[in-house]
Amino acid sequence: MLAILCRPARSLPISTTRLVAVYTRSAMSSSHKTVSDVITHDHRELDEYYNNILGASDDDARARWQNQFTWELARHSIGEELVVYPAMEEHVVGGKALADHDRAEHNKVKVLLEKFQDLSPSAPDFEPTIRKLYATLAEHIKEEESDDLPKLESALGPERSKELAASFQRTKHFVPTRSHPSAPDKPPFETVVGLLAAPIDRLGDLFRRFPKD
Repeated sequence: MLAILCRPARSLPISTTRLVAVYTRSAMSSSHKTVSDVITHDHRELDEYYNNILGASDDDARARWQNQFTWELARHSIGEELVVYPAMEEHVVGGKALADHDRAEHNKVKVLLEKFQDLSPSAPDFEPTIRKLYATLAEHIKEEESDDLPKLESALGPERSKELAASFQRTKHFVPTRSHPSAPDKPPFETVVGLLAAPIDRLGDLFRRFPKD
């Protein structure tokens, strides 16, 4: 995985208290959602944060949305690699090839995220970098929503899909700004550096030790 350099974390555009409330509601309702539901919801959030970066009125707001976008993309990517792609390999015909392709796409995005997350909002290459990053991400999202997820849903069936959705939602525990009452007091990763640089097998070991409820 990437060894990413990162400046100290900036405050997020939404209060931690509100984030906890939002996550708690999401966790409570995840039992009624399929894995496609939760993944496409994340995709739409990333759309929103990207547009908020471009539409921010000043550097402070731009930096806050930059931080939000970076964390959301990191946790989403790790969630897919821990939960979704292994399920694709196990249940979908030709799933290993699909998962390998998606992992390769993730790596392209992470290379750009490495650069973007460390840029000052006033830097000349700030906007060109986020535009290039999002263009790459958008192509990946399009393929995932039009091809990969329908195949996975068909192979899983509704009940198994809901179970996978709940498992995917649990990966939010890795992100301290999305803390949950049942999570450990100190999350295992406090920066995007630690999260994205950690070997996926280590993340898997940690994930299995988190509470399921």
